[in-house]
Amino acid sequence: MLGENHSIMHEFPEYQDTIVKLCQSDDTFAQDTKRYNTLDKEIRELELKGAPIDDTAMHQLKLDRAELKDSLFHRLSTNT
Repeated sequence: MLGENHSIMHEFPEYQDTIVKLCQSDDTFAQDTKRYNTLDKEIRELELKGAPIDDTAMHQLKLDRAELKDSLFHRLSTNT
């Protein structure tokens, strides 16, 4: 769905405690989480505005978000 929230806490509610812990203890994880959430917000806003960028640029944003999500999930699943 367009404009759907894919923030890291929303995507992985079962890892909320681990996300908070890693954000406090791992600067790289915290920065990547912030970058992921920023990308997600940017994509949502663009979708709600009718995507006023070209398809290639939107695809790249979504690809960047997906790659970051995979990386974050890998780190979450190995830290439980």
